[in-house]
Amino acid sequence: MKSWLLFPVLAVVLAVCGARSPYQTVLQHSRIRGRQQGPNVCAMQQIKGTNRKYFTNCKQWYHRKICGKPTVITYECCPGYEKLPGEKGCPAALPLVNIYSTLGAVGASTTQMYSDRARLREEVEGPGSFTFFAPSNEAWAALPAEILDALVSNVNIELLNALHYHMVNRRLTSEELKHGSSFPSMYQDSHVHIHHYSNGHATNGIVHVIDRVITAVSSDMQSIVDVDDDLETLRAAFAAAGLSTLLESPGQYTIFAPTNDAFAKIPRETLNRILGDPVALKDLLNYHILKQLQCSESIVSGTSVETLQGSALEVGCDGDQMTLNGNAIVTKKDHLGTNGVIHYISQLLIPDSAKTLLELAEDSSVSTATRLFVDAGLSSHLTGSEALTMLAPLNDAFKGSPTMTPDLRALMKNHLLKQQLSSKALYHGQQLQTLGGLTLRVFVYRNVRTGSENLCIENACIAAHDRTGRFATMFTLDKVLAPPTGTLMDVLKADERFSQLVGAIQTVGMTELLNQQGALTFFAPTNEAFRALPPAELNRLLGECGGSDPGLWRFSEPGSGWPANQLSVSAGNADQLAAVLRLHLGEGLLVSGGISSHTRLAPLQGAKLELGMVSAAAAARLADGRPVAALTESLLQRNFTVYVNKVPVADADLMATNGVIHAVNAIIRPLAPKADQEQADGPAAATPVRNQSTPGGSGTVRDGSPANGAVRVLVLVLTMFVSSDDLFERVLMSRSSRTMNRRQ
Repeated sequence: MKSWLLFPVLAVVLAVCGARSPYQTVLQHSRIRGRQQGPNVCAMQQIKGTNRKYFTNCKQWYHRKICGKPTVITYECCPGYEKLPGEKGCPAALPLVNIYSTLGAVGASTTQMYSDRARLREEVEGPGSFTFFAPSNEAWAALPAEILDALVSNVNIELLNALHYHMVNRRLTSEELKHGSSFPSMYQDSHVHIHHYSNGHATNGIVHVIDRVITAVSSDMQSIVDVDDDLETLRAAFAAAGLSTLLESPGQYTIFAPTNDAFAKIPRETLNRILGDPVALKDLLNYHILKQLQCSESIVSGTSVETLQGSALEVGCDGDQMTLNGNAIVTKKDHLGTNGVIHYISQLLIPDSAKTLLELAEDSSVSTATRLFVDAGLSSHLTGSEALTMLAPLNDAFKGSPTMTPDLRALMKNHLLKQQLSSKALYHGQQLQTLGGLTLRVFVYRNVRTGSENLCIENACIAAHDRTGRFATMFTLDKVLAPPTGTLMDVLKADERFSQLVGAIQTVGMTELLNQQGALTFFAPTNEAFRALPPAELNRLLGECGGSDPGLWRFSEPGSGWPANQLSVSAGNADQLAAVLRLHLGEGLLVSGGISSHTRLAPLQGAKLELGMVSAAAAARLADGRPVAALTESLLQRNFTVYVNKVPVADADLMATNGVIHAVNAIIRPLAPKADQEQADGPAAATPVRNQSTPGGSGTVRDGSPANGAVRVLVLVLTMFVSSDDLFERVLMSRSSRTMNRRQ
């Protein structure tokens, strides 16, 4: 059976909501936009330099672009109305006349003329109920000369049949012309497939103006592919994958058909691998097929459309060009078949499901990791059929341009897991085995601000959606993995920055705690942190050991009777020192990727620890010692500084088998109760200022000091801003504050 497809002169946006049909919804929107011009006036968007006009929804109205091209606003009478001299807007309803007269009223004068010549006028002026898809004058002018000559040379048969192709023997309003619907025409019941159109009503039917003349379509898509030499490779691929029957079956499909040249651009090794793998080949071909009809004229902006393979393609437009995933690779569009439409493309689209690990990584933001995997001699794992998961750090996770060393080679091998995983299947406490023989731990944290989950593997967190290939999966990480090298105590001993801390731990008898199994987070003070202690506090904490100068702290020598590297702290101060250290130890293992604003951690001793993070730029602005409070999510970038009780973390995520160490260059102190409450509950309300009036008219504010109006306002303002670190920080980061600083 022959089939026909129509294209609109006025494209109507379908992506709208509501109970009305899409046509009614956008028409109502146009009425709202045009109502200031008078009754029954519709606002339209017209692409500059063309005659193309569109009803649009709110989104497109504010973008002022269609297919990436700027538009201008025009105002016209809404369908079914006309102007009256001296009246505002379009107050008069168009009188209903027969279809022949309506052809002239809607500007389809060429169709009206050919209706006369084909002796169709009597039929469309007489009784009946018809729908006429009338080609515009421009559509007739664009028809190839040889086709037009063939029609007009035999008006009683060819031209009459052609006009009957454009007619349906019933009334069809625009709201009935749903996307993908079809109706039998008045010529041999050949089906017409529909998109939405503007319309003009008549007494005996409806006229829809279209921008092309409908031409005969008698071949299905398989027949089109069979006879086109430019699709020879595609034809062979369809046959090998057993998809030829799909191209012959009834339905409404869209095929983005790669030409022979598109296949030739793919490396021969890659192409042979896919052609020789039935699963990968079927995924590849299905990735080029949409489940619905998608003609170029129906596209006014980028739209995500599901393919038969299951993934989505973004089908869009750039001016007159049709685009796929943002690329203008469509070389020939709208080749119609009885069961769909074919668009020719100049590039082969390869879905992730048909790629190897190496191919997944090559076209992403992990090129540095990809190079290191290859340099480490791991290419066979990335190109083979092993079930693996690649942990690929982002490019900016690496410092400089690393070169291969034996240690780096071993590290890269530990970025490959022995099984294919999905991030959705990860759970807290899960253990993962690497090709290098290590066991990695999974940590799952809840982001209190967004309500989502942060998935981390050791110190690195997943930074993007999974990429699932033919046999393996790629996780994109925000950091290079740093697998644990020992217990918390082992890590501290191996780092010279913590030599004084190690001595303090040994002195107070906490060595066993940091060596035993468990999960602790240690905000470990560096030597610099101890040196920064005020002399008085140092004396109170360490007693007579070395005086008030941190540089004189005495560590025992071998043979002195004290364990090596142990501070000579008096017994009376050991408890105080232990309490300070226990405040730095949190229960549970918390890596920096699991920290968001208002994160809390219970220490082994003392009040809870308050954690947050700010961007590097914000941290620089606060370097003068002003308090740091919770900031907006927009500041939470990868280049951030973690704060614990307002102390910045100097070096985060030193992983241990029984916890994690975050180095701090200052001793952490408990938060004041008031500040702690404000961080927990947000800005504190200003304390009411009471004016206790006296007979003389003066008053007091809380402490009985004089309080006239000006002083009361000042005290209230200071109370609101000084009492709340959080509110102070919000003001600091506000637009008005930044503007004021620029003016100063």
